[in-house]
Amino acid sequence: MSVLLPFYEWDSLSRPEQIAILERPPVSLADAGAVQAVIDQVCLEGDAALITLTSRYDAVDLKRLRVPPADIAAALDDLTTDKREALAAAYHNIKTFHDAQNRQEVAINTAPGVTCELVKRPIEAVGLYVPGGTAPLPSTVLMLGVPSLIAGCPVRVLCTPPQKNGRVNPLVLAAAALCGIDQVYSVGGAQAVAAMAYGTETVPKVNKIFGPGNPWVTRAKQLVAQDAAGAGYDLPAGPSEVLVIADADANPSFVAADLLAQAEHGVDSQVVLVTTSKQLAHDVQHAIVEQLSTLPRRDIAIEALANSRVILASSKSDAYAISNAYAPEHLIVNTTSARDDLPLITNAGSVFLGAWTPESLGDYCSGTNHVLPTHGYATHISGVGLADFQKSISVQAATQSGLGEIGWIAEALAASEGLDAHARAVTIRKNAMGASS
Repeated sequence: MSVLLPFYEWDSLSRPEQIAILERPPVSLADAGAVQAVIDQVCLEGDAALITLTSRYDAVDLKRLRVPPADIAAALDDLTTDKREALAAAYHNIKTFHDAQNRQEVAINTAPGVTCELVKRPIEAVGLYVPGGTAPLPSTVLMLGVPSLIAGCPVRVLCTPPQKNGRVNPLVLAAAALCGIDQVYSVGGAQAVAAMAYGTETVPKVNKIFGPGNPWVTRAKQLVAQDAAGAGYDLPAGPSEVLVIADADANPSFVAADLLAQAEHGVDSQVVLVTTSKQLAHDVQHAIVEQLSTLPRRDIAIEALANSRVILASSKSDAYAISNAYAPEHLIVNTTSARDDLPLITNAGSVFLGAWTPESLGDYCSGTNHVLPTHGYATHISGVGLADFQKSISVQAATQSGLGEIGWIAEALAASEGLDAHARAVTIRKNAMGASS
């Protein structure tokens, strides 16, 4: 097996062919009817439905839904020193970066006697979904728990699938304890989304749901967001992806390692290498084969690589144009001019500059958030940040003289739109001003 990733020379492709090779593998969302049936069952039966559905889908017979707060605190105390210190260090960096996003509120006079303000309020109740899958994800707890803590959300509910022993993974609990979360429920899948969106006897209703998940979770988030009685959600989440831009000076082993780091996520992940060097493309292929031989998740990575690409660009500008068209979830720029080229990047969920910045740092500990837009949504959607856990409320206040200063504008524009009552709300006040003078 000498070549794993299909190879393309960009300039030799027709425009339709260029568009085709930047397409993602098809994403199969769960059937809306089947997911809606789960949601309806939770709405009708509450906790009983959560227990029944967990038995059906996870093969776990739950004795209780909520993890006792004492167990959450104990999980942190019981960690080995190295794991506790790693979680604490990651927490510190994530908190530092998200603290810096806490912008001051705005208050400005737009005209004499007219003040406009922007005030921020935390979302009152948020649901944090942490997938189970094949590995525990304490990092996702930190990515959602830290900004929700900084934002000051009064109610924070965390749902995660139970392990086969019926308990929540202790690493997930430890991360929750570090973030001050004491409402943890051992339930996953579409039923967890339904529970948080509508509430049950045990699980509180929330206003917005965060976190990645499988196709059932993604579809459930979409469905409950369409219902005014349900809950909003953070962003569309799909299979993980990375695009690497590398020049002739890049270390092939570094590039191969970055591609495999995403490929091992799942068989539906996609990795793309865009390079201006044919020799580097060749060397990376060999490095991938070599590193695969010792990769425990080798079979998963190989299947993902079959959906992946190596693209040879004729110039640096073409390489960035290809990347911006693809709009990757993760963009690694492994070039000698990485920092200088940052202005050329317009579409990406998160960017990793330089040879010494693997995407793994963003996944765990650099401080940025790893809940990011996939499937090209980076063209218009940002990754999760502090602002997603807050609401911005605009406020205006006019004095009598302020109304006199700008009221005529409202009257004129309201009249032009044929909205006489809008204009009258101003005119009546102006007349009252004249009567009192």
